[in-house]
Amino acid sequence: MEDHDTGAGAPEVGVSRASPPSGGPDPSAGRPRQAGPQSGNGQVGDAQHQRGKTRKRRKRRRGRKVFARDELAKAGPPAANIAPSPVAAPLPPAPPPRPEQPVHRPPMQELPVFAALDLGTNNCRLLVAVPQRHGQFRVIDAFSRIVRLGEGLTANGRLGQAAMDRAVEALKICGDKLRNRKIRKARLIATEACRTADNGVEFLERVEREAGLKLEIIDRQTEARLAVSGCGSLVERDTQGVVLFDIGGGSSEIALIDLTGQRSPRLANHIVSWTSLPVGVVSLAERFGGRTVTREIFAAMVDDVAVRLKSFDGRDRLSHVLASPKFHLLGTSGTVTTLAGVHLDLERYDRRRVDGLWMDSDSVDRMVEKLVGWDFQQRCANPCIGADRADLVLAGCAILEAIRAVWPSERLRVADRGLREGILSELMADDGVWRNSGRGRA
Repeated sequence: MEDHDTGAGAPEVGVSRASPPSGGPDPSAGRPRQAGPQSGNGQVGDAQHQRGKTRKRRKRRRGRKVFARDELAKAGPPAANIAPSPVAAPLPPAPPPRPEQPVHRPPMQELPVFAALDLGTNNCRLLVAVPQRHGQFRVIDAFSRIVRLGEGLTANGRLGQAAMDRAVEALKICGDKLRNRKIRKARLIATEACRTADNGVEFLERVEREAGLKLEIIDRQTEARLAVSGCGSLVERDTQGVVLFDIGGGSSEIALIDLTGQRSPRLANHIVSWTSLPVGVVSLAERFGGRTVTREIFAAMVDDVAVRLKSFDGRDRLSHVLASPKFHLLGTSGTVTTLAGVHLDLERYDRRRVDGLWMDSDSVDRMVEKLVGWDFQQRCANPCIGADRADLVLAGCAILEAIRAVWPSERLRVADRGLREGILSELMADDGVWRNSGRGRA
């Protein structure tokens, strides 16, 4: 994103484009001047001559007026009883223009800038934002690139050289963006790929050397909490319970949120149970295949995730609200946003139409069935999937189907937001920008 300098092309301070250069020629120089009648002549010419004389006198008066205004302070008041000479004297040269004094205005209070970076198994994402009214912020810069850092991690237990190179190049761009701004607070995180890789710490040391960024590896509980914090504004006031899930590249975070009691401003305070499955779209697709996915392979992927969910001890903590119409699922991941884009039949992915979209259970069923029925080329051709996600989207659908089987709901809300938004929300809340001013100023 380019920042435009609003002062570009303005004249230098103290110089006006409309002002003539100082010391230039008098615009009246070179004009022929007619002398007035001699003193004591007493003769009056014809009417034309009289009119000309009147105009000359008028000009002389104007000249004397300008001259007197500029010289009054030096000469003092004019002497009494001294009549002006009837002879037209040449006008004095115009005084040089006074330089314009710069107008000193008090600088407007700058909004503090916050930044969040999320290096995941599949994507590298950056958001830079300033606070707005309470609980909200405005994004002023962003970056997102699919780097597939976790490529081959399932089989080898290590980050591959090509994958690390791709991630470092993306992080260099992020570093440049951050250094070009005055950042008040930032948090730069790495998730599952760096958590589980044998060379994850070694890779982050390289990132610090080459990109100038120091990333922290967060644990799964923190990842789940940040995902919840990023989606707080999508949970309506009368909601009683939510299962929020974030299907990532190498892991999937699930949080159970109970809102039947008094509601706190922070949605994350209502998490009653959570889990992080060590499976995501990249790892699942690498184990089962992502390009050619038959219905049997798809069913096997769903079963694999279902087995993992059975070991989640806190899965029943929302059983008292599951049947309520005020319970729903909330998905924040590329899987659900892709489904929403296909559901809307978008010619090009549009975040404004997807973020916050409600989908009923039948619509989700139809979209999953449609994608399972498409071959790899058909998935590539869809503008909301494309070649970058065509081999991953069915693995994401399998994780989604396993989640829906455990927590059935008639409604699914789609969130095109997640960890970065959660980081920004927590940074701004902890800094007090919303507490000090409802408009978000520090």
